[in-house]
Amino acid sequence: MPSILHVFNRRAVLGFATILLVSPVWAQDSIKVGLVAALSGQSAKSGEAITRGLELAIDEINTGGGILGRKIELVRRDDESNPAKGILAARELVQKEKVVAFFGGIDTPVSMAIVPFANTSKVPFIGVWAAGTPITRNGASENYVFRVSAVDELVDQAMVDRAIAKHHAKKPGLMLINNSWGESNEVGLKAALSAKGIDLAGVEKFDNDDLDMVPQLARLKQNGADSIVLVANVAPAAQMVKSLDRMSWDVPVVSHWGPAGGRFTELGGPRTEKVDMVQTYSFSGKLSPKGEKVLAALKAKYPDIKSAADVTPAVGIANAYDALHLLAIGIAKAGGTDGPALRKGLYEIGTYDGLIKNYSKPFSPDNQDALSKNDYMFTHFVKGEIVPLN
Repeated sequence: MPSILHVFNRRAVLGFATILLVSPVWAQDSIKVGLVAALSGQSAKSGEAITRGLELAIDEINTGGGILGRKIELVRRDDESNPAKGILAARELVQKEKVVAFFGGIDTPVSMAIVPFANTSKVPFIGVWAAGTPITRNGASENYVFRVSAVDELVDQAMVDRAIAKHHAKKPGLMLINNSWGESNEVGLKAALSAKGIDLAGVEKFDNDDLDMVPQLARLKQNGADSIVLVANVAPAAQMVKSLDRMSWDVPVVSHWGPAGGRFTELGGPRTEKVDMVQTYSFSGKLSPKGEKVLAALKAKYPDIKSAADVTPAVGIANAYDALHLLAIGIAKAGGTDGPALRKGLYEIGTYDGLIKNYSKPFSPDNQDALSKNDYMFTHFVKGEIVPLN
């Protein structure tokens, strides 16, 4: 008769063998990737969307065996839309958490603060929302900043084209947030308008916590503005729309994508649904097979998502999802996670059938932005859902 100890040892061995059969066998420790984004405050929805896009891609990759036999692990830090907190978060992720690459959030000023650190530390920094042109076009001889997102210079051209084609703009006015993101767009918008031979009614600035923009809008109206081109994130964009309501000025508004990052319709009221807004993706309407697959995965993973209307903002999810998959391909190409080798691996990516588009050679030393002007669409809010416009 076998001893109790013998039976216990046999059961333990069998149990361990069962675990080995049902669990993936990872070669080494996990590959850590980081996220620095607004996880709280008025733009918290943007950080949540980016997180979900990254997590969905990570689930797919880990289920398929990981990268180089290692699973991916996400480590997040909240920048609170504050550049000083963003750079501290980036340093912690790289120096303490040892991430091999990290992703950025909605705010251009935060990303601009991080860029020098990414380049000196030689750890790839991948933007998935902030659109400031100098983020990737930063002049570094060895540039470690990549982006799967819009680029202000190209968005500015798209917004001007939209204002002219849809709203017959002949003298638009600019309403710009008073920071480096607004500055980036001022340069791009003036160049885009000049190229079209379009006069400018004026340029007005406002701060993030301004509650009344009637004075700035009144000056534009007095100067003959027939449309408004808006560059701002959620809170000030909502205040601008409310200021238009107080003036009873029914002027068309073409906006950058900042309002998509939070509670725009809730803060700004019904007039927000009239704002044309740039996006790179929408889960509304007819989807590709990959779009259907990702939407189904979102519903399964996050109980609050019941339909496409709950996937807000879709752009954060889509950009982050594609960016994580591209990073994984870059790591595989590099054969490891060393920063310089990974940078080279990102340049060596061939094709990837993504959510936003089919990518072909998305990165090169001359262009570290994976998306082009042809990848943008215009949308608007309808009862909280971001819906494509014709």
